[in-house]
Amino acid sequence: MMDIDPIDSEIANQYTTQQPRRRLARPIDDAHPFDLDAYIASYTGRTAVDRLITITASCPSIAPQALKLAFNHLHRLRDPSLVQAALSAYASATALPEGQCLPLAGDVVVVDTAWIDEVTKKNVAERTKLEVELKTYTNNMIKESIRMAHRDLGEHYRATGDFASALKHFTKSREFCSTSQHVLDMCLSVLEFVVEQRNYTHISSYIYKADGALESAAAAIAGNVESAAAQPTSKKPSPEREQVQSKLDFAMALSHLGQGNYEKAASLFLRLGPPEQLGDWVGKLVAPGDIAIYGTLCALASLSRSAIKAQLLQNPVFSAYIEQEPYVRDLIQAYMSSDFKTTLEIISRYSTRHHIDIHLGVHVNDVTQHLKHTAIVLYFQPFETIRLDRMAAAFGWSIDEVEREVVALIQSGQIQGRVDSQNKILKAKKTDHRAELFEQAMKTASDIQSTNRKLLLRMRLQQADLVVKTPKSRRDQTQSLSESPMVMGELG
Repeated sequence: MMDIDPIDSEIANQYTTQQPRRRLARPIDDAHPFDLDAYIASYTGRTAVDRLITITASCPSIAPQALKLAFNHLHRLRDPSLVQAALSAYASATALPEGQCLPLAGDVVVVDTAWIDEVTKKNVAERTKLEVELKTYTNNMIKESIRMAHRDLGEHYRATGDFASALKHFTKSREFCSTSQHVLDMCLSVLEFVVEQRNYTHISSYIYKADGALESAAAAIAGNVESAAAQPTSKKPSPEREQVQSKLDFAMALSHLGQGNYEKAASLFLRLGPPEQLGDWVGKLVAPGDIAIYGTLCALASLSRSAIKAQLLQNPVFSAYIEQEPYVRDLIQAYMSSDFKTTLEIISRYSTRHHIDIHLGVHVNDVTQHLKHTAIVLYFQPFETIRLDRMAAAFGWSIDEVEREVVALIQSGQIQGRVDSQNKILKAKKTDHRAELFEQAMKTASDIQSTNRKLLLRMRLQQADLVVKTPKSRRDQTQSLSESPMVMGELG
């Protein structure tokens, strides 16, 4: 039996219509290429609209084009509130200095009020129908029908933009699940929902519940097969189980990425199965190219070279994801060959692509900073002394920028050295191993001497009969216990 935490008001309040936050304008030019049509073709449904709304707010140079595409996609959905969200994003773009010359929203798109009214009426009619069905099934105490009614209402509220009610009905359906497969289906529905809403903190709890349901369902299936056939069954997981496991691994990886735990995110992204195992989540929640970018950037920012070689370069499955974004392979090769200038140039060239991503965008600067620091540490490792102008040439930075980064790494303890600011030289801190050995030997000798003095003091105190003895009552109790038949028998 698995328990589902009840939805509370704090969590429910998070599921309101997400308004685009004010962002910095992201450039799109020859130095920062981006093909909007090719990018958005990889997504469907609400994810496509959410990404277009983000692009509209962040990229004034293509905001009109993104707004048109957003309207084309949202007319295929059932959530009229997305119209206002898209228009608000365009207003944010026009408020940026780079967007002052943009045309008015009314000149770019036409708000179809007839469509809004029609969709609203259909939504109300369907909601009423589903609520009547739920009430009927509840009165008749039909458990399976009640579960399906809650599931259908959850899908309805999710499609129409009432996210708090959607999560409420998804979790409520758990009370009426009669099999592990039902619990697993419910957990996957909730995971798909919270990933879509980018609520990373609540992903892990439902993954643990789904893992338990998956094990129970697999055990039940194995038991049925063994009882029906005498021959031993294969231990290889079924395709359905592999697909579910890939979805759970992806959701957990995204949860770690959303919370800034890049090392765990990288490990999970790099162990995903082929894109086919993600099933309907491909396009609906994520594109294979996104996984290539997430996994590679997290790996370069957090893993060692040996781990990158073993988990990334020698991973044939992940290569299928990398093929979707060819520049990712160039990025990996530049990093592994210690061509850090090219590495940073590639990251800068595709920074717009990274910043507009709805999952990665808020972490791009942090991931890039981690990668820079790792690259500086790796570059300096073979040297005892190196001029900062040489490092500046290797990274494509100014000398002042290199000095600022190096000083920060020295202060954080990642580089053991010091900077000669006058001559612009970085010197490694020399370690005298002979002196360290003598210091360790002297410390050990001092500890032994202190211990021996304490032992001698104790012996002298015992010789002088200056020892605090055990109280007589306790001695009598110990003596009587030792003379009892049970103790004597044990001693015998």
